Amino acid sequence: MHAFALTQRSHGDSSKPETGYRVGDYAKDVAEFMDALGIKKAFFAGHSLSTLVTQRFAIDHPERTLGLILVGADYNVAKNPDAHVFLDEVSKMKDPVSPAFVRDFQKSTIAQPLPQEFLETLIQESLKIPARTWKAVFEGLLMDDLSEKIHTIAAPTLLIWGSKDELTPRSKQEDLLKAIAGSRLQVYEGHGHSPHWEAPECFASDLTTFIETVVQ
Repeated sequence: MHAFALTQRSHGDSSKPETGYRVGDYAKDVAEFMDALGIKKAFFAGHSLSTLVTQRFAIDHPERTLGLILVGADYNVAKNPDAHVFLDEVSKMKDPVSPAFVRDFQKSTIAQPLPQEFLETLIQESLKIPARTWKAVFEGLLMDDLSEKIHTIAAPTLLIWGSKDELTPRSKQEDLLKAIAGSRLQVYEGHGHSPHWEAPECFASDLTTFIETVVQ
C-alpha cells in the first residue's frame, strides 16, 4: 500500500490561514492534494473530526472514493450535548494554548495506556494549533450536518469504534450503519475514542483486510 498522512490546515506545521475551517474546506484540501499528486482514486481513513471530512469527500467525490475507514465517527456533532460543553471551554481559549488543557483533552480520548513518548508527541503536536483554530474548527463542526446527504455514500465503509468511547456513542455508529448502505462495524472492546492509537497492530490488520477484500 502507498499511504499518505495529511496534516490538515493549521495543524502541526502546516500553514495557518485566517479562514477555511469548515468540513467542506478540509475536504477540498484533500481533493486539491490528490490533484497535485495525480491521484485519481483512493481509500480514506479518518479519525474523529476527519471522519466528517472523509464522509464529506465521499459525498462530493463518489467517483474518487474507493472506500472509507471511519474511526470514532460522527456525522452531526451539533446533536451531541458534550460537544456544546466542549465548545464553551474552547471559546475561552487564548494563546498560548494551555498544555494542561491539551493533555486532558488527549487523555480523554483513550481508555488504554499509550507509550509515554507517543502521548507526549500527540500533546506537543496539538499545542501547535492556535486558539483561533480550535474555536473555528469546533464552531464549524456545530454547523456541519451531514445527516441529509450521508445516505448517498455508496463506497464500502468500515466503522471502527472503541466500546469505551465517550465522545461518539454506540448510537452514532448504529445510525451510520443504517445510513451508509453495506457498511459494517468493528468494535474494539475496552478501547476508547482512539483505538488506532491503543491497538495499532490490530487496527492495521483490520484496515488491510478491509482494503484487500474491497479490491479483490
